[in-house]
Amino acid sequence: MKIRKAVIPAAGLGTRVLPASKAMPKEMLPIVDKPAIQYIVEEAVASGIEDILIITSRGKTTVEDHFDRNPELEEKLLSSGRQAVYEQMVNISSLANIEYIRQKQAKGLGHAVYCAKTFVGDEPFAVLYGDDVIIGETPACRELCEAYEQFGLGIAGIKKVPLELIGKYCSLKVQELSSHLFRVFDMVEKPRPEQVFSPYAILGRCVLPPKIFSILEETSPGAGGEIQLTDAMRSLAAEETMIGVEYSGTRYDMGNKLGILQAIVEVGLQHPEVGEPFREYLKGVAQSL
Repeated sequence: MKIRKAVIPAAGLGTRVLPASKAMPKEMLPIVDKPAIQYIVEEAVASGIEDILIITSRGKTTVEDHFDRNPELEEKLLSSGRQAVYEQMVNISSLANIEYIRQKQAKGLGHAVYCAKTFVGDEPFAVLYGDDVIIGETPACRELCEAYEQFGLGIAGIKKVPLELIGKYCSLKVQELSSHLFRVFDMVEKPRPEQVFSPYAILGRCVLPPKIFSILEETSPGAGGEIQLTDAMRSLAAEETMIGVEYSGTRYDMGNKLGILQAIVEVGLQHPEVGEPFREYLKGVAQSL
């Protein structure tokens, strides 16, 4: 079944990147000249997604404004002869059918996804975490959607995490099927050392069947006192297993200061406008290190 809908949870407070996120949603932090959430929306669209629901919270109206039309700005660009930039701004507002809903209480990622129940209906859907920008030749979301069409099971986007850091993520019990596909039998959120199954963790993307909502209804608060999506996926994996896709793109954690810097540098080096002068600048900086 083709995946048509995607949910982007973007309601988090962004406390790891304060004070930048005090007045600006972390999803709007720029990578060179585009906010992080635009990369995520573009990935969804490039994966064949038609309808997107962005889960927001108080103080995040700038996310909605970004994907809306701005007649004053557009008129200014046209009157000054900046046709190419004008078209770029208009295209942002027509990327996809985008809706918004607020998560009124910070009850965790699982609760945020549950807020999408009416939007999703009885279809499978993709979840693209608002903290995670993934850049590669093939959109990560597309790789997951193709796996869902092949297996008809819940799909987790996974990567290896250094074992000393796995306690900040989740750990998966997996069986390798091929070079980038795994059967997922179990998982634990923020595991203690003795709970670690493997270095593989779910990072930033998943495709889920609609039955996840009935599972979330029965999911008790877990790590951090929040309703964890991982706990619901663990129940799903125990019931029918899931498939892990080790996606090919590079993930940047936009809720982490180092991740933001890495994204700016690596994307900046490939930017058609500033890539070459930026490369020369970095070479000069590197000589002084």
